Formats: sequence, C-alpha cells, structure tokens
Amino acid sequence: MPSQTFNLFSFSGKMKILHLTWLAFFISFVVWFNHAPLMLVIAQSLGMDAAQIKTILLLNVALTIPARIVIGMLVDKFGPKRTYSTLLAAGSVPCFMFAFASSFEQLALARFLLGFIGAGFVIGIRMVGEWFPAKQVGLAEGIYGGWGNFGSAAAAGLLPMLALWYGGADGWRYAVATTGMMALIYAVVYFFSVTDTPKGSTYFKPKKAGAMEVTSRGDLYLYMLMTLPLYSALTLLTWKLSNGVTALLSAAAAGVIYAVVWLVFILNIRKIFNVNNGLLSQEIEAIHRYKFKQVAILDLAYFITFGSELAVVSMLPMYFFETFHVSQGITNVQAGLLGGSFAFINLVARPAGGWLSDKFGRKLSLSIFIAGLATGYFGMSLITPDWPIPLAVLLTMACSSFVSGGCGAVFAMVPLIKRRMTGQIAGMVGAYGNVGGVLFLTVLAFVSPAEFFVIIAGVAIVVLLAVQWVDEPKGHMAEVQEDGSVEMIELN
Repeated sequence: MPSQTFNLFSFSGKMKILHLTWLAFFISFVVWFNHAPLMLVIAQSLGMDAAQIKTILLLNVALTIPARIVIGMLVDKFGPKRTYSTLLAAGSVPCFMFAFASSFEQLALARFLLGFIGAGFVIGIRMVGEWFPAKQVGLAEGIYGGWGNFGSAAAAGLLPMLALWYGGADGWRYAVATTGMMALIYAVVYFFSVTDTPKGSTYFKPKKAGAMEVTSRGDLYLYMLMTLPLYSALTLLTWKLSNGVTALLSAAAAGVIYAVVWLVFILNIRKIFNVNNGLLSQEIEAIHRYKFKQVAILDLAYFITFGSELAVVSMLPMYFFETFHVSQGITNVQAGLLGGSFAFINLVARPAGGWLSDKFGRKLSLSIFIAGLATGYFGMSLITPDWPIPLAVLLTMACSSFVSGGCGAVFAMVPLIKRRMTGQIAGMVGAYGNVGGVLFLTVLAFVSPAEFFVIIAGVAIVVLLAVQWVDEPKGHMAEVQEDGSVEMIELN
C-alpha cells in the first residue's frame, strides 16, 4: 500500500514515480511543441508561406484526438511503464524526420505523426492513479499535469537559445533533433526506473480490449453518443485543411478522409456494442457497476477547461497586440510575453485544483472552477484598448487560474471511476479537451475576439449545469483479482 505522507522533495517510493512520470510528460510536450518557437525560422529555411505555417500548426493537433483513445486502451492493457517508454522512443522518429525534412510535404507528414506523442498525458494519469491513495490523487495528478504541461513553455523559452547555440542556418534542425534524442534516452531511463504498481498491488486490466466496458444498456447508448464529437472534430479538421488559406488537401483527398473517418466511426460503434453486448446479457453485481455519466460529464468539463485553454493560448498574443498596439504602443514581443501569462499559471493552478478537490470535495471544486472561468472569460470580453494593460493581464491570469484549476479538478476525479479502465477514461476525457480546442478555434475564425470569449463563457454555463449531475466519489470501487477474489479500493 502507498504511504500516506506526501513529501514533494522526496525521491523514493510513490514520489519517485510521480517525479519520473511528470518528467516523461514534460519531455513529450517539449517534443510536441518543439516547432512553435522556431516556426518563423523553419518557414524561412524551407520557403514556406503563411498558409503552410498555419497548416503545420493545425497538423500538430490532428492526430492527438484518436491517439489519446488508442493510447488509453494500450496503457490499460500493457501498463504505463511499457506504454510510456514505447511512446517516447517511437515519438523520437518523426521528431528526427521533422528536424531534417527538406520539403514542406516531409515537414507536414512528420508534424502530423508527432501529434501522437501529445497523447502521452493519458499514460501518466493511470500511473499516478495506481501509486497514490484517493485522498492524495488529486494533488498528485495536478502536479503531474501542471508540471508536465509546462514542457510547452520550456520549449518556447529554451529551443530558440539552443538553436542560436548550435548556430548557422541549420541550428533549428539540431535543436529539434536534440529534443528527439532526449525522448529516446528518457524512454530507456523510464523503463528501467519505474514499476506499474507498488509492490504487492495488482494491475487490473479490462476483461475485453477495443472499447470501454459499461454496466447498463443506458450507459452503452450514452457511450456511443459520446464518441460522435470525436469523429466530428476530425471531420472539422479535415474541412479546415481543405478550405481557405490552409488548403493542403484537394477536394478528392478530403472526400476520402471523410469516408475513412466515418467508416472508422461505424466500426468503433460496432466494437463498443460487441464488447459490451455479452457482458450486459447477464446480471452485473451492484459492487461492480459504475455510472458512465461520470465519464460523459468529465468529457464536457475538460472540453471547456483544457479546450478553451488550447484555443485561448493560441490567439492571446495576437489579441493583445491588436488591442493595445495603437492605443498603448505594445510590440509583438511584449504581446507574446503577456499572452504567455495565461499558460504560465498552469504550473501552480493545476496542482492547486487537484489539492482543493482532495480537500473540499471534487464536485464542489469543479463547479467553482467552471463558474470562475465563465466569469473570467466574460470579463475578458469587456477588455478595450483603453484598459490599463496591467489590469487586462491580471484579469487574464485570474481567468487562467480557474481554467487550469478546473483541469486539475477533472483529473482528480478520473482515476476514481473504474481502476482497470482509467487509461481509456483518461484517453476519452483528454480527447475531449482537444475537441474543444478545435471547435473554439474554428468559432474564432467567424467571430470577433469579444464574441469568442462570450461564447466560451456561455458554453461554460451549460457545462456547469451538467456538472451538477456528477456524483461525488465515495465508498469503494471493486476490482476482481486474477484468483477471482475482489479487492475494494477506497474512493474518499
């Protein structure tokens, strides 16, 4: 059993696992976002235009939605140690491809494949959930998510300096390749440094692979319904890649992708039905049941928290520049630094969200964070060129605190639904975050920034109402050991 102490400065037992795992997530995000701070240099090196730059940025997130679902299944089946090590090693390959691409097409393919490493987040959710008791899991997951997520900010700060240190026209290539080498080396380090569970604990696996198990017919239909937005987001991405300034795909190619996406959707629905039909044909004991509505509501909660974060972080630097350039003389560099304030707070706010969930209740904490982000986004819609810049930044950081805290609160609850399917649940919830990012960025293309913030606030109110239907985790969840005995896992 994991000890009840939580010493952040320890590097033994469960704390060693936490530190090694958030570092794996950190490195995966460095690799995933290694292009962003170097994009202008890369574009100049390969003669790319503005449309091609936008295409690369879009391709970076395209594969992450299905990848999180797939990785969730793999981690439940093979365990976090093998899955994370394999993902980091495999992710280094397209990273090297990207570093030494000689054409836009090669660059685009490598960036598309690199979207898979963005799914690494899911793996650590299961690992941390295995090692920490319910009363600490929110804080531990928050540290894992918040500190690991900081890899994108670290890439933005360090990679330009690394490219300059290498020097020459190919400095950016060596900088990107260095991140791939980091991932490859750390894959080996992680594999030989961790175990999937504490000594004497059982790693519970799903009875059947390919889809989540549910425990009622109503949950089966809800599960099928909740898969629909994932494929809709992939359809939306394809549309964006085949229209306007980001037109990378021909109409014929887009048509083929549409057909493939929805064929996979049909096959996925069939798999979900087949996996669960046999299980539901017999009575499921009460102690083995769980409510899929818990997953569905957390899907929506991450849609509004992390989804809005993805969208706002992408547009905020340009928004600050366009708002304050004329009235107060702000420069592009200053706007970028101010925009970065939204993501920077994640380092502290996400662990705080998990800790508050552990301390004061998961449903209450999540409700407060979503209400706070709705208020924050509405406030941001009121910013005008006449506002003092410090006030605008303060409001932005306050809003970000609720957004990041909400992310922490979501994943404080994910490991407490059904242990043997934590990877799949985390995968689906995580994918909804990317769906939110895609949808909100698409909305931004058709409305003003002020309207964009109001729309996010409105969606947040709807999600807040849905969160009132979530059940506070309490009592125990039951898992069956290999010898047939039942283990009861405490939830509060």
